[in-house]
Amino acid sequence: MLHNPYKVVKMFEEEMAYYAGAPYAVSVNSCTNALFLCCKYLEVEDVTIPKRTYLSVPQSIMQAGGAVQFEDIKWEGIYQLKPYPIWDAAKRLTSGMYIPGSHMCLSFHIKKHLKLGKGGMILTKDKDLVDWVREARYEGRSEGVRYQDDDIDSMGWNMYMTPEQAVRGLMLMQNYPKHMPDIPEDPPYRDLTEFNLFGGTT
Repeated sequence: MLHNPYKVVKMFEEEMAYYAGAPYAVSVNSCTNALFLCCKYLEVEDVTIPKRTYLSVPQSIMQAGGAVQFEDIKWEGIYQLKPYPIWDAAKRLTSGMYIPGSHMCLSFHIKKHLKLGKGGMILTKDKDLVDWVREARYEGRSEGVRYQDDDIDSMGWNMYMTPEQAVRGLMLMQNYPKHMPDIPEDPPYRDLTEFNLFGGTT
């Protein structure tokens, strides 16, 4: 039995960073929240995304304080939240996939490659982002400090990955292929500009 159960989360992060070829990986509880935290960290303003993607993506941008613009492009596997170095990589998980200098957001939803049921991760080279997310994902708490002894001095959210999810991730990675194709979306995503929430942003 692990003395600190959250060590297994770090083990999973290290495994994913190595597999993807990224300097660092930091886990959260969904790809949506990975995108949100990256947007908060970079203090995004105007962000352009494809008009056909999952609707939580523009919501994350807006909730982080940004404004969304849509473009009519076809994409497979990944796309950039332009002009920022944030990539929605929910549909891709293959070895060496990391784009240098980027913040790539992964999904472990049951419909994605690594089926944890829920969970997400950020691949990055930015150690400051990693350190910030580790506190922000856990109500602003300091890593390794008991709640009773901590002094919370920054805003946070309940977005951490559980040890149980990390254990399942490590188990699945034992037999995960070196190369995997992107996941197609069938049926295709709906045009987000049709929703009242996003009206007038095209």
